Amino acid sequence: MNTPKHATYSYFPGCSLMATNKAYDLSTKNVARALGIEMVELGDWNCCGATAYMAIHEKRSFILSARNLAMAEKEGRDLITVCNGCYVVLRKANRYMAEHPKLSTEIQQALAAGGMSYEGTVRVRHFLDVVVNDLGETAIRQLVTRPLAGLKVAPYYGCQIGRPFGEIDDEEDPQMMDKLVGWLGAEAVPFPLKAKCCGGMMMTTHPEIGRQLTGKVLKNAKDGGADCVITACPLCQINLEAYQGKAGEAVNANCKIPVLYFTQLIGAAFGLSAKELALKTSFTPVNAMLKQELQGLDERSAGLEALTAIKRVSANEITGGAMRQANSNLARAAGTLEVPRSTLQYRLAKLRGPTSGSSADE
Repeated sequence: MNTPKHATYSYFPGCSLMATNKAYDLSTKNVARALGIEMVELGDWNCCGATAYMAIHEKRSFILSARNLAMAEKEGRDLITVCNGCYVVLRKANRYMAEHPKLSTEIQQALAAGGMSYEGTVRVRHFLDVVVNDLGETAIRQLVTRPLAGLKVAPYYGCQIGRPFGEIDDEEDPQMMDKLVGWLGAEAVPFPLKAKCCGGMMMTTHPEIGRQLTGKVLKNAKDGGADCVITACPLCQINLEAYQGKAGEAVNANCKIPVLYFTQLIGAAFGLSAKELALKTSFTPVNAMLKQELQGLDERSAGLEALTAIKRVSANEITGGAMRQANSNLARAAGTLEVPRSTLQYRLAKLRGPTSGSSADE
């Protein structure tokens, strides 16, 4: 793969990607490498302060985020993350420090106690934003080696990535992953609940509510005809994938559907291996679903290769090996391209040259 070169970022993985969501971390790094995005993991990073701190003591969460921002500033790079929760808290800390002098002073005092300071020069980016809005359609399509034609995808954004500022996408009807799915050759299905809450931490604090919310999202995706769901949030991914049985019971519906990170879908279209994308770590049959889809694509590709040989290679140019390969693809070519096998056999016979009793013309 001819890898382009783009910007270099300080990479903030966040707590989830070091524990329950390692597949997101691995697939992100391998897709970034394919895209030419250099991500250097932020040294000595700490929790961004999402979830517990944000619910209990907002200022403390900002101080935690500000420490990460200060380290990124010292490294001289913008900060990139793939966790929606981390993205929101880091973005809020950055913006609130710029807009609220009193809060900024208090945060700077806390940083100073650790021998640090922050001048506010770091831009916080989400990996999805960089891929879609910086690199764009042409860059993505150029790297697709296995277009996901026929795959129907429900892009689930969750309730955070477009909020609270609505700067990188529409808050109620986000489109970044919808566009990306199309660039990869797949189809984004209608999905009205794509920006609604999946239940988040309520799956542990108020599970009866969390299961209802997760079940509604999964049912909505299936009702839209999706073969799979993709997400950009590690917490959403866990809720949508790990609780499908209980969520289905809560909404009285079959909620079984493969769930994967958007980076895994990109990697599959780029031709990366299941190991590079950590597909086998999924609770839902993601690997089997993609294998089946890609096998169908490979069969169609084999059929197209057979027809290409039939149409373009003369009897004098085709080698014995190429002839045998084209012949072995006859059944798949006939099946996937809806061409009668007898027609293909006739055309292959023409490639071998005139024989007794045959016409020299097609």
